[in-house]
Amino acid sequence: MSADGVDLKKRRMLTAATSVVGAVGAGFVVYPFLAAWAPSEKAKAAGAPVEADISKLEPGQLMRVKWRGKPVWIVRRTEQNLKDLGAIGDRLADPASDMPQQPEYCKNEHRSIKPEYLVAIGICTHLGCSPTYRPDVAPADLGADWVGGFFCPCHGSRFDLSGRVYSGVPAPTNLEITKYTFLSDTTIRVGEDGGAA
Repeated sequence: MSADGVDLKKRRMLTAATSVVGAVGAGFVVYPFLAAWAPSEKAKAAGAPVEADISKLEPGQLMRVKWRGKPVWIVRRTEQNLKDLGAIGDRLADPASDMPQQPEYCKNEHRSIKPEYLVAIGICTHLGCSPTYRPDVAPADLGADWVGGFFCPCHGSRFDLSGRVYSGVPAPTNLEITKYTFLSDTTIRVGEDGGAA
């Protein structure tokens, strides 16, 4: 007790108890505010990796999956497609993929982990249209030198079967190659950086 009749122990205990109750109360006020900044479960699911079963994908076929609201193409290239990739380098704007439109482990002629499979975002790098898959060779509308690839009907951009852009078209860069990994010989996980095979 102090000289003026105040119990200092009791005062310290009440001050500490009030501080603790105040801190807990502040936590209850701040938590909902901070929780509102966290992404919703729907948003988390939209950005989560997706798996694609490629077991039934035949050579020359394309399948589509959706990841982060974007179309992702998975193309199983034929042996001839792979041979043609090396023959058209002089007609491409960025044949060596020097612009960073792919993970480092896909910076090669075929722009993929395994040469047989292309995994690319199916959005034209010009204005965001979705090109069409044109695996046919020398069609009348694309010319005798066309060896297969992707054609954007919006403004005429053309890409080879590695997603590399042709010279002289509106698209400024190659198609984007997303990060992905092979979980097995028949399953690809899009959106997860797995590195080289």
